[in-house]
Amino acid sequence: MTAESTVASPAAHQPVLVLAPRGPATGRRQGPGRGTRRPRHVTRPALWLVDGGAALLGTLVLPAPHRHPLVVVLLVAGVIGLNRRARLYDISVVPGALDELPAVCGRIAVAWAVLAALSPLRSLPLTVLVGAFAVHCAGACAGRATVHVLRRRALRRRPSPALVVGPLAATRRVSAALLRRPDCGVRPVGLVADDPEVLGEADDESGLPVLTTVHEARRALIQNGVDTVLVVGAATRVEKAAVLRGLAAHGCALWQLDADPPSYGMGGHRRDAGHLAGFSRTMLRPHGALRFGGAGKRLLDLTLSGSLLVLAAPVLLVCALVLRVMDGPGVVFRQERIGKHGRPFTMLKLRTHRPASAHEAATRWSVANDQDMSRFCHFLRRTSLDELLQLWNVFRGDMSLVGPRPERPFFVAEFSQSHPGYPARHRMLTGITGLAQINGLRGDTSIEDRCRYDNAYIDNWSLWQDICILLRTAAQFVRPTGS
Repeated sequence: MTAESTVASPAAHQPVLVLAPRGPATGRRQGPGRGTRRPRHVTRPALWLVDGGAALLGTLVLPAPHRHPLVVVLLVAGVIGLNRRARLYDISVVPGALDELPAVCGRIAVAWAVLAALSPLRSLPLTVLVGAFAVHCAGACAGRATVHVLRRRALRRRPSPALVVGPLAATRRVSAALLRRPDCGVRPVGLVADDPEVLGEADDESGLPVLTTVHEARRALIQNGVDTVLVVGAATRVEKAAVLRGLAAHGCALWQLDADPPSYGMGGHRRDAGHLAGFSRTMLRPHGALRFGGAGKRLLDLTLSGSLLVLAAPVLLVCALVLRVMDGPGVVFRQERIGKHGRPFTMLKLRTHRPASAHEAATRWSVANDQDMSRFCHFLRRTSLDELLQLWNVFRGDMSLVGPRPERPFFVAEFSQSHPGYPARHRMLTGITGLAQINGLRGDTSIEDRCRYDNAYIDNWSLWQDICILLRTAAQFVRPTGS
């Protein structure tokens, strides 16, 4: 069974007519985010080069003995790190020349202050350091302004395709305003309505199609290379939330727009606020923490899984030898599981049960209390030692140490039909342990509760949360559990 069989096929839906992307790619089917994203992919490396070059320019002001390569490397790394943390490489927005000047100069000042305090630069006169800082700031601001101007011109020539999500009346109003302002850099290609009464209705004024299902929205996204989603109003409806999760999983930038006049005295300053064609907007980050911290999560997985594989090798060898003597050959159990984005992979475990057939292996829910299992196999399952081989899956990148537990294709299809939140668990790599497991949701426990805990973990992901879950898992490692 493949991953495609775990979700409903979109073939049953009628084809969605969407506007073809402008430019040379017209009429050609594109993958998610391809074609129209080319200017965005160029922008981030260009900003890195600008910041690195400006740092190098600033060090040229220093006396020759102080232009050590290590000083340049530390300065470049510090500035880029601070800018990245402040989201100054967020290319879903194109700020004006003066908009980001305080943030850029402030982080350059911090980098120079730290470098001067911790290096031989502290012996230099203050005027020299201020001059180097000024040249650095001038180079960075001028370079970034040039990149943003070029990016803005590219968007005017080829606006970024966007889907507008929300109540039909509001989405029509927003899309009409955006179409009247092509210089804003965003071109609506479809309306995703969450009004149940608009099924089959079309937008007469703009000719934009009205999409009402997740499958239609995804098809429009792929056909047009959509990389921007504009959410009109609050994302509170269950149907809208499901659509947004699906679109975010394809890498789209999600923005919330206020289509109504402001309510004075009821709000305050909002982070990431700005405007698009006069509509106030705020960045929605349903999985943004993972997007910026995914490298840290993978580094944690590689470091710990590699170390634990080495440390656990003697234990695994002893367990394998005992299983070989007691139950015969075939001590490693391989089974297809569904991972991130519905992709199948082969999960490894120590064999504690021999199913009667492949059908039983794929469809039998739990064997934790099977009377045919030996005492040693019960011990392996009770202590979770049979799961140690999954460290290899983590090291390979099939899984993570922490994440929703992977399931077999048969049960993924079954649970996806009966539990609306189940497919959303596959936004992230599956894991050996997770928030659901440390809260006792293992074995024959509520799938609905597992969905809720798994999705809460993904929505609130942080590297520190992973560390806490691993510590709590270690504390529970020898407690009797099912799997």
